[in-house]
This record gives sequence, C-alpha cells and structure tokens, in this order.
Amino acid sequence: MLCCCVNSENNNKKYAELDAKLARKMVESRKIYPGHRRLKSMDSIIMKFPQLREGLRNIRSVFESFDSDKNGTIDINELKKCLKELNLSLSEEEVKGLYGWCDVDGSKGIQFNEFIVLLCLIYLLSKPSSESNTESKEMGPKLVESIFDPIVEVFLFLDKDGKGKLNKADVIKTLNNEDYPLERSPSHVTNMRFEEMDWGRKGKVGFREFLFAFMSWVGLDDAEDYMTS
Repeated sequence: MLCCCVNSENNNKKYAELDAKLARKMVESRKIYPGHRRLKSMDSIIMKFPQLREGLRNIRSVFESFDSDKNGTIDINELKKCLKELNLSLSEEEVKGLYGWCDVDGSKGIQFNEFIVLLCLIYLLSKPSSESNTESKEMGPKLVESIFDPIVEVFLFLDKDGKGKLNKADVIKTLNNEDYPLERSPSHVTNMRFEEMDWGRKGKVGFREFLFAFMSWVGLDDAEDYMTS
C-alpha cells in the first residue's frame, strides 16, 4: 500500500511539473501567437472548426500509418518513429512523461484522440531539429502548425489574465462579451463549456484539459468517450 501511495505521489508531482511547464509555455506564446487578438466570440471560434476537422483527418491517416500492428493504439516505440519522421525532438524522459500523461484511460497505449493531444503537447514543448530538413510527406511541420496554432490561439483568447490557466470568471465573461450581443453564448452554455474542461472542479483549467475538451467541441470522433471516462 505504501508503495502505491509513493508512486501516486511521484506521478502527481511529475504531472504538476508538466502542467507548470505548459502554463509557462502559454504565457510565452502570447508574444508569438497574435491571432488570438482577432477572436471576438464563440462564433469566431466555431468558424475555425471546419478547417480543424480537415486537419484532424490528415492526422488520423498519420496515426494509422504509424500504428504498425494495427491494434488501434500507438505504443511508445511507434511514437518514437513518428516523432523522428515529423522532425520533433524531446528527450526520452520527456516523451515517456507526456506519453503516460496522455494515456487517460490507462490502456498502456495512445488512442487516436490521445495521440492528437500528445502530438500537440510535444509540438509546443519541442523545437524542430535543425539537423534535418526532411518532412513527412503526409504531415510536415507546416501542417502541424496549421492545426495546432489556431488551437493555441483559442486558449490564449480565453486566458484573459495571461497566466497560462483558464479561470471560470474570465471564460464566461469572454464568451458573453457585451460588445458582441448577437454572438453572446447563453450563460448555461458557457457554464457547461467550462465544466467540460474543469476535470478537477478547481475553477482553473490547464492547456491539456482544455485541449481534450476542445477536441470534443470540434467534433472529433469518439472524443466524448474520453470526456466522460
């Protein structure tokens, strides 16, 4: 029992460190993602959904191509091959940490929507290697950027205090902007949107929680299974 408790404490500490790293990354990102300033309401976010769905279809083909044993999941070795092909570089320890962090249902394998979240986190936390200019024929850095950069911009749009975390008051106020009365979301809808993100019911949401919820909003196949698991 003691061993389990120690492991749980170590995992919680590891995840807290990753969460803090992502929060810092979001703060830094405000300087390099000016697109969030063009967003005005939930309607302006929804307008991005068709483009994002198309990009996610492309990611699905990549997922299937690296799922070499065709079991519907990506294991750690398959993931390493994928990252090498996409020219994304993180230390082995960081990759393993993110892999475990995104395996929401504990299946010991990354399923498709978990793969999207994992790939986005790695994209944010890594820099393309300068050693090679080769790109995957199916999904090079430009396509990765076209999918994940708009998602980051939505997060930054909702993060009004710029601290790398979403708080309920700011999200509700932002989605009910009085300057755009025709695009305001009903209060029960904005409350529901925030609750979908706030897994721990702490009133604050990190980027990973936001990303899983956002995939459900976009209409990713089977995303709701993970939101309710």
